[in-house]
Amino acid sequence: MLTRLHRIVMVGLACVFALPAQAQLLTHRDLSYAMAKTIAETAIESCGAKGYAVSAVVVDRAGETIVALRADNAGPTTMENARRKAYTARSFRVSTASYAKRFADNDPVVRQQVTLPNVIAIPGGLPVKVGDDVIGGAGVSGSPGVDEPCVQAGLDKVAEQLK
Repeated sequence: MLTRLHRIVMVGLACVFALPAQAQLLTHRDLSYAMAKTIAETAIESCGAKGYAVSAVVVDRAGETIVALRADNAGPTTMENARRKAYTARSFRVSTASYAKRFADNDPVVRQQVTLPNVIAIPGGLPVKVGDDVIGGAGVSGSPGVDEPCVQAGLDKVAEQLK
């Protein structure tokens, strides 16, 4: 009986001296539709000025599509590739060019990751960041080697809003 009483007293003392757990509300910034649309439209215009018909997709922090735009005469696979590039850049928080390089270098982790749905190791996707916080991804598909600069043009257009 003494042991049981001893345990109860110890538990009571532990509760008295324990610091109360504090729950904290998470706060974050998200891409608006207007910003996502500006990124995609600017990327398409940038590639169009170079003579390429492309698709552009912008995803949010959860990897869900906010905006998907396809230029006149863009190829049929460009929309899906742009979406996967945006998703990959968001998911791994790096450009898909960097991700593709790791794939080409036979990084065993990347070799496994590209088997995940929606992941692609092709240049043309960039993470959308506010400081170090990745709040989305943007991808372009349809130009031979010019996709990433077109995405960058879109991000540059909204750079002041991403501070």
